[in-house]
Amino acid sequence: MDATAVMRSTDTGNGLGTSFGSIPFSNAPTGNLSETRFSTQNSRISLTATSKAGSAAIKGYLEADFLGNAATSLLVTSNSNTLRMRLYWVQAMMGGFEFMAGQSWSMLTPGRNGISPVPGDIFFSQDVDTNYQMGLTWGRTTQFRFIAHPSKMIAAGVSFENPEQYIGGVVTLPAAFNAALVDNGANTSTPNLIPDIIGKVAFDPQTGSTHQHIEFAGLFRQYKTFDAPTNTKPTATGEGGSVNVNLEAVKGLHFIFNGFFSKGGGRYIANTSIPDFIIGANSTMSLVTSKSLMGGAEIQAAPKTLIYGYYSQAIANQATTIDPGNGKSVGYGVTGQAGANNKIQESTAGLTQVFFRDPKIGAMQMMVQFSYLKRTPFSVPAGTPATAIGKMLFVNIRYVLP
Repeated sequence: MDATAVMRSTDTGNGLGTSFGSIPFSNAPTGNLSETRFSTQNSRISLTATSKAGSAAIKGYLEADFLGNAATSLLVTSNSNTLRMRLYWVQAMMGGFEFMAGQSWSMLTPGRNGISPVPGDIFFSQDVDTNYQMGLTWGRTTQFRFIAHPSKMIAAGVSFENPEQYIGGVVTLPAAFNAALVDNGANTSTPNLIPDIIGKVAFDPQTGSTHQHIEFAGLFRQYKTFDAPTNTKPTATGEGGSVNVNLEAVKGLHFIFNGFFSKGGGRYIANTSIPDFIIGANSTMSLVTSKSLMGGAEIQAAPKTLIYGYYSQAIANQATTIDPGNGKSVGYGVTGQAGANNKIQESTAGLTQVFFRDPKIGAMQMMVQFSYLKRTPFSVPAGTPATAIGKMLFVNIRYVLP
């Protein structure tokens, strides 16, 4: 059970999860109004089931929260929060081979241990924000995953994941282009060509009493559109890679670095509105180059006290062209397009304090997160601020059932 309070210095129009790419400017009404929200939507229900089928070990996992699509009257009278599937997968392990199918964290999400779908083995930060740390590459997608474990220290695999050719809501399209062919932040029926293919290899050496985790991942994507006047089907290929390191310097002290670089992988830099590509003449696609970097530390300062801090940034390159139909500039970073961000940064400090932990009655803890956000568009209208600043404080009380 989570009871969360979030206070933001600007009115982002979000719930518990922050849309990092749309922090309002100080010259807008929303940039001059703070917001306070209380919510229990991040409360979760989970179920794990295990069994044997011959020599195979079978595990099924279900996790749900209450952050689903809600009625417009949600916060007026009765807070009827909507149940939402977060994770639902089944895993079969046979010797050194593993197969998993269902909805899980994308394999592009950094790990803490091996290549595992179990939430405790995934690095999605300690943040209270349900969109986590800005710049973190993540998703929860339907996928089919094949993993080999040649040794206890090494894991390698490939995942075929649900694709989505994404441009977000800040790409200016040519006037004659059929917007139904891409996801502009609202269209969930895009005609995707092939699954996103993600490969990863992870190393987990044990050095004395400390655990180290190093991983390398690669991303391969393909996109396709249709141009009616020429009766052609333009295609483009996106690619990316990441390096993620989680080093335990001494027992209880972890240093984290995550780096992601891509041409056409903006979708995975979650909640930043960075697009995969733009559309040019004859429905051709030009990929948007983007990257994200994240570093930080987590310190188990006492048996019941965890302190953490992160700094992250996401950077996208400008990608524009000319609409042959009217001669106007289109793409990502068009002059005056204040929603198209060149750079977004977030600095975060936080604390998790456990009040009690007992196998008979469960556990109770308090979680506090403070974040400072800054976004810098390529271009803003004359006379307006060049950057948007947002400050956020989350306070969460969590009770964990025994």
